[in-house]
Amino acid sequence: MADERTTEPRRLAAALSGLAAAAAAMGIAELAAGALGRASSAPLLAVGAGFVDLTPGWLKDFAIRRFGSADKAVLLTGLGAGITVAALAVGLLSRRRLARGLLGLGAFGAVGVGAALTRPVAGPADAVPSIVGALAGMAALTLLVRAARPSSRAEHGTAAQAGGETNEDGAADRPDGPRRRSKDTGPGTEVDRRRVLLTGAGVAGVAAAGGVFGRALLRRGDVSSVRAGLRLPPPASPARPVPRGAQVRAAGMTPFHTSGRDFYRVDTALALPQVDPRDWTLRIHGMVARPVEMSFDDLLREALIERDITLSCVSNQVGGDLAGNARWLGAPLAPLLRRAGVRSGADQILSRSADGMTLSTPAEAILDGRDAMLAVGMNGEPLPIAHGFPVRMVVPGLYGYVSATKWVVDLKVTRFATDRAYWTERGYAEHAPVKTFSRIDVPKPLAGVRAGRVTVAGTAWAQHRGVDAVEWQVDDGPWREARLAPVPGLDTWRQWVAEWDAGPGSHTLRCRATDGTGRTQPGHRAPPFPDGATGWHSVVVTVT
Repeated sequence: MADERTTEPRRLAAALSGLAAAAAAMGIAELAAGALGRASSAPLLAVGAGFVDLTPGWLKDFAIRRFGSADKAVLLTGLGAGITVAALAVGLLSRRRLARGLLGLGAFGAVGVGAALTRPVAGPADAVPSIVGALAGMAALTLLVRAARPSSRAEHGTAAQAGGETNEDGAADRPDGPRRRSKDTGPGTEVDRRRVLLTGAGVAGVAAAGGVFGRALLRRGDVSSVRAGLRLPPPASPARPVPRGAQVRAAGMTPFHTSGRDFYRVDTALALPQVDPRDWTLRIHGMVARPVEMSFDDLLREALIERDITLSCVSNQVGGDLAGNARWLGAPLAPLLRRAGVRSGADQILSRSADGMTLSTPAEAILDGRDAMLAVGMNGEPLPIAHGFPVRMVVPGLYGYVSATKWVVDLKVTRFATDRAYWTERGYAEHAPVKTFSRIDVPKPLAGVRAGRVTVAGTAWAQHRGVDAVEWQVDDGPWREARLAPVPGLDTWRQWVAEWDAGPGSHTLRCRATDGTGRTQPGHRAPPFPDGATGWHSVVVTVT
């Protein structure tokens, strides 16, 4: 009975020792990453980024569809839960053999090193946080395990009095009676408990301090204050005024301009790159006659343009909200490429961000006269950090994965046959013009509305072609034409509205759009992979 009473608490203590050691490892690794000024080399972020790279496209689309912009938080939470379970297992392994627990922590460190060194912009120093963290965790586990052993007084004194030997838990085996645990050895055990608590508290303190100070060191590189003090020059070519009536007046309707806070964000960056515009440079090279390198000040001296442009993600499902419309300020990209002198045969602009992400853009889409730009401003202020500060690409008419590189620092003029970007290596299409899309924003899916006159409204887009018509349908009835709101140009989304005399019952509303080329979006449903979803959006409403 005494064995059962003591074994379970000892197992719990051993498991918690593993958890505390892993926390110390993560905290010290965070501190090392902060000292190096490289957040992405912290083990959790490095392993998370590696997991993102290994995730198949269908799973990425599911995560984006299910969690939206919270997908990264969900991933890191899941990794944290996995590390917690593994740390508890390490603690249990170390209960009988400390070496097993140390090997487990060493394996954690090896995974972190491998993940950090496989990042696109990694250097040898990126291995340091995982190595230092693993060593700290191993040291912490050793201290915790030793602290949990009975003191010499409990171990030798009691055993000597009994004339027996100690077992693996430090209890004496009496030759003339039942085995006794250190629990029953009196004052010596009290000292052991105090030692365990003090050691555990010390390890927890080291873990917390490492994490806190590591985060503080990383905040030294935060460019929020630099962004707040930046003043952008006025555009040489201002945007056209937004026509009166571009915003449909209906409760719950999508705003014509999307704020930076609400603008969708889909990228692989678990830690936002912190790029100081004073250090930013752009290199244009590859199949060019004259390589170009320019600073942020050089870019601001260009004849900046301001345009309303809608961006959308290839992962957007039918009726999804992975699209946004903003007023962008930036330097036209085509003149910069022509200044470099694009050589014959080049058909791709391979762009690279500060964190090593690569995107591929058809060269013809930049040079055909559309308002492709290196954007520095969004909705009248410098780009938000989450949306690419200080500079990002914006190319109307293409899905973001081939056109909208954030934190851009490098443009290589090349060929699709020679260089492949991150998403095209994973099977997505090289040429990805935005497909004609429409959705119903009002009423919301499964909404209840009163019988009578009901406003039906939504948003449609076909960037660089424009939207010429939107039709809507009730149940399987005839298609009816909606009224289109005016827009400032072909590169923005377009709102539409209609009035419906709704009768009682459950009804299905559908919509479809026709673009400026006369092509109507197909009704056949297709998933986003590899070049964008298709299908008519529908919502079911109940009329009472």
